[in-house]
Amino acid sequence: MAQDPNPDAPDHWHAPLRHVRAADLSTDTGQSSGMTRKEAVSGKSVGAEKVWMGEAHVAPGTASANHHHGDSETGIYVVSGRPVFVFARDGEEVRLTPQPGDYVFVPPWTPHREENPGDEEAVVVLARSSQEAVVVNLPPGSLAETT
Repeated sequence: MAQDPNPDAPDHWHAPLRHVRAADLSTDTGQSSGMTRKEAVSGKSVGAEKVWMGEAHVAPGTASANHHHGDSETGIYVVSGRPVFVFARDGEEVRLTPQPGDYVFVPPWTPHREENPGDEEAVVVLARSSQEAVVVNLPPGSLAETT
């Protein structure tokens, strides 16, 4: 069990839980063409200090721009649709095709893109180790060329 860093802090045991309604998610966060990111849990929305959470939507027949998330680790949970995650390994593009209910881990600095070749919107939940949604968009072209 983790040790409490300061059990004598006056409000330490009384910080309120925060409820973020789906209708209140904000698109005022890092974006890439071809997808829409919505911020849910962050410093701006709830005063979070160590985590960022939100969701991304990729319309049918579209793809995001190539991008990375700086030094942030990203965990992705596939809610619906059939997103494809594309990255480069040994100079070749690799495609991951998770199903709803699956998870994907994106390491820091790894260039990638999301695609949706299907006919329904792909929706994923995102969690990042940084407090903000770091998004660094890369020039168009093959991911194999950016590594």
